Amino acid sequence: MRLRTLPLELLLLGFLGVFLLYPLAYVVPGAASDEEYQVQLLRWPEAAEQKVQTLQLLVTARPEAVFTPGPQQLPLVVQSFPPTRKPDADRLAQKLQETGAEAEVARQHLWTAFYFRQALGFRVETSARFPWFQLTAISPTTWECLRNSMVLACATTLATTLLCLPLAYWFSRVRFVGQAVLSGFLLAPLILPPFVGAIGLQRFLGRFGTVNLWLMERGWLDPGQPIDWLGQGGFIGVVLMQVLHLYPILHLNLAAAWANVDPNLEDAARNLGASEWRVFRTITFPLLLPGYFAGASLVFVAAFTDLGTPLVFNYLQVVPVRIFFEVSDPQRTNAVAYALVVITLIVTAVLFLAARWLVARRAYVAGGKGAVATAVPWASRRGTVLIYGVVLGVTLLAALPHLGVILTAFAERWSFTLLPESYTLDHMQYVWTNPVAASSIRNSLVYSAASTVLDIVLGGSIAWLAARRPSALASLLEGLAMLPLALPGLVLAFGYLTCYAGWIPWLKDRLPDHLDGLADLLDPSKNPTFLLIIAYTVRRLPFLTRSALAGLQQIPPVLEEAAENLGAGRWRVLRTVTFPLIAANIVAGCVLTFAFALLEVSDSLMLAREERFFPITRAILGLLMRPDDGDQIASALGVFAMALLGGSLLVAAVALGRRMGELFRV
Repeated sequence: MRLRTLPLELLLLGFLGVFLLYPLAYVVPGAASDEEYQVQLLRWPEAAEQKVQTLQLLVTARPEAVFTPGPQQLPLVVQSFPPTRKPDADRLAQKLQETGAEAEVARQHLWTAFYFRQALGFRVETSARFPWFQLTAISPTTWECLRNSMVLACATTLATTLLCLPLAYWFSRVRFVGQAVLSGFLLAPLILPPFVGAIGLQRFLGRFGTVNLWLMERGWLDPGQPIDWLGQGGFIGVVLMQVLHLYPILHLNLAAAWANVDPNLEDAARNLGASEWRVFRTITFPLLLPGYFAGASLVFVAAFTDLGTPLVFNYLQVVPVRIFFEVSDPQRTNAVAYALVVITLIVTAVLFLAARWLVARRAYVAGGKGAVATAVPWASRRGTVLIYGVVLGVTLLAALPHLGVILTAFAERWSFTLLPESYTLDHMQYVWTNPVAASSIRNSLVYSAASTVLDIVLGGSIAWLAARRPSALASLLEGLAMLPLALPGLVLAFGYLTCYAGWIPWLKDRLPDHLDGLADLLDPSKNPTFLLIIAYTVRRLPFLTRSALAGLQQIPPVLEEAAENLGAGRWRVLRTVTFPLIAANIVAGCVLTFAFALLEVSDSLMLAREERFFPITRAILGLLMRPDDGDQIASALGVFAMALLGGSLLVAAVALGRRMGELFRV
């Protein structure tokens, strides 16, 4: 039986190896290596006069060197040139050939740590006092980008933690009326990419936005000194937008971890005289640490690698934007960009592995929890009012960007007023007539539908192997399928931009002439369709895999075994027994996979270069740059995307119920 599934396992492993592991591994040599072009002398001229001319050229190229004609020195490196000066290398080789010598330009690869040092932007120097070392900037711009990204991610994670701790406590340790409805409200921020919500947030919290204008009308604020709610350079705005978008991920992980903590352990500590703060610090939070770290690592990585939100807020001195600018023109991509991607990948890998290690220890630290279900008390009337107030307040704040996007999309004129002066449907209609917006909708539907079909095949197969044919290889496939959940799209997109370039000439040499176009599918500068579909597939594979796996775990294997005992083949069992029983899970996974692929940001911004290939998110950013009505047209396109994703989440929530939260946990 094991050998019958081995070809399928190897096929899946090959796909993930080519389109997941290989792009990640490819960026490492690009960051740790350099290339140069060496002009090499292969043969001296025969005539003495020509040898003299050759020697004159050699001395001109390298005055410090001593050259002696003779075969013992060949091949002789005349001079080395960086890649930007390859034409100079070609000219020198041609001059040597004109003297009768044989020369060529050889491309050489060198291993170096120079670009890592440049990407870090600092070096460590010894110091005479504690802590006996200091950091000295060697690349101020790059160091500022790295520092800003770290501060941004830490601030977002800390703010998200402070917001989610009380929410997770209330929804796991207290019962109150309407708990399920309020829990659904907390997932509302997931229906809009943060960089789209930034458009709406600026309408309310900008220097002359609704909040400042309202304060000015009441005389509480000097019109000449509006409050910069979003912070100088947009830092506060980026943090606020990221917190409002990412807190559901941490809340889901933290609430699940809190529900697994036995309250008897906390009660025992209280009976011994410990205060509530000490109980939380010494008992509760250590037991919450696996779930907290699992969610917090996702929040940190998402904030560290967020590309769209800093672009909209014009907060450009961060690592993702620096990488984006480096690859916007393929001719500008250099090894520093590779090194920045590797640093991002290292941060992600360390956090992901630490999260997995802590989650794996959960069974050993949680202890028994048999009394958890009966120990959850009802909230008092005052407590219920407090919970409703906080949750609805957070929901309202989280809905503010969505509301701003909707009002901007329907506003005919909105300038220096609290709300739009008049409304129109022109912008919504223009979305369908504007060639960029209309084609982006069609493109996104095609990309997302194709990636969803691939995810059904890949995710369903991996889930079936993990649940019904467990093995070491099946476990490896399941782990690889989950990896994109914590993998920045920025890293994967950068890998796709660079790793397949060397394959294109190799494929063209081996493909028939009429199939040369197939090799161009690996070149995003010519046609990014194939790579966008693959990127969406890999990025959203965890949703389909987990959804299908959850369904298979609920089906007793005896039902499938009974069908096999009655003579049904494996395919017939899958078609008539297994698939109908997990249909709801497959539908929910498909809906989520399709919707989140439709609004993928990093892959779309980096891979789509031409307007005719733009997906929705790339078109929104492009339309936003229009001088007059760019924000209104972009918001109209954002409303369409928001409605689609909101409906998708609703369908998925109905199909999956409480298990929907599992899709967003490490």
